[in-house]
Amino acid sequence: MGTRVIADSTSYMGKQLLEKYNINQVSLSVDFGDESYRETEISNEDFYNLMDKKGIPKSSQPPIGELVKAFYDIVSSGDSAVGVFLSSDMSGTYQSALMAKNMVLEKLPDAEIEVVDSKSNCMQLGFAVLAAAKAAIEGLSLDKIVEKAKDNIDRSRFLFIPDNLVYLEKGGRIGRAGAMLGNLLKIIPILTVEDGITSIYKKVRTKQKAVTQMIEKILEDAKDFGGLEELVVHHINCIDEAKLVAEKLKEILPIKTIAIHDIGPVIGLHVGPGAIGIAYYTKEKMR
Repeated sequence: MGTRVIADSTSYMGKQLLEKYNINQVSLSVDFGDESYRETEISNEDFYNLMDKKGIPKSSQPPIGELVKAFYDIVSSGDSAVGVFLSSDMSGTYQSALMAKNMVLEKLPDAEIEVVDSKSNCMQLGFAVLAAAKAAIEGLSLDKIVEKAKDNIDRSRFLFIPDNLVYLEKGGRIGRAGAMLGNLLKIIPILTVEDGITSIYKKVRTKQKAVTQMIEKILEDAKDFGGLEELVVHHINCIDEAKLVAEKLKEILPIKTIAIHDIGPVIGLHVGPGAIGIAYYTKEKMR
C-alpha cells in the first residue's frame, strides 16, 4: 500500500512533472455558452482568440463524477489518496472534492482519503502538490504527506502582473474608469494570493518597474525566511519575456535552473496575454 496524489489543472505544472511524480490530474473547464473546453485541451492562443470573439467565458470545476472516479481508482486498489486543490475561495473544486471523498467512503468505508485546500493556484498550488507527491514516493504516512503539503503552503508566495488592465476590467475585477485611467498612466498592479484570495501587493508605474519590484520582494523574502528553495516563472503567451525574467533571476539568485510554465485559461482569463508571474517558496515559514 502507498499513497497517490491528485491535483487539479490550475497548478500548471506540466505533463513532465505529473508523470515523474505519478500525480493524477482532473481538469477545470471554460464555458462560452455554446462551447465548453477542458483547459487541458485548448491552447492559450486558441482560447484568447475565442475570448476576443465570444466574450468572457465562465470557468467551471471538474465534474464531481470525475473527482469520485479519481479517488475511487486509487483507493480501490488499496492505496490511500491525497487531493490538493486550488483555493476554496476561488472555486468550488475543493468543496466538490470533499463531497467526492464522502461518496467514495460510503462504498469503501475503510479507504483513506485526505483533501487539502492549497489557498492558491498556479505553481504556488503546484509546489504544495509536489511536496505531497515527493513525500508519498518516500513512503511517508498519510498524515505526514498532508503535513508536507500544508507546510509548503506556509512557505510559498505567488506574485504576478498583467500586461494591462483590459482583462481585469472584462472580468469585473476593476471598473471601466479605473482601467482606462490605469492604462493611460501605465499603472500596473502587482497581484498576489493571501488567505486564498487575490489581492494587490503594490501598484507600480510601467510593467518593467513591476518586474523589478517582484524580484526585490523575492530577495526580501529570501533574506527574511532563510533563503529560497525553488522558483518558477509563469507567463501567458510571452515566452521571450519570461525567459528574460528567468535569466535576470539566475544572475542574482543561487538557483541554476529556473523552470518556465504557462498559465492556462481558467486562471489566465482574469489577467490576459502578456501576464508574467513568479511562484516560489522559502526554507522557513512566511506565515
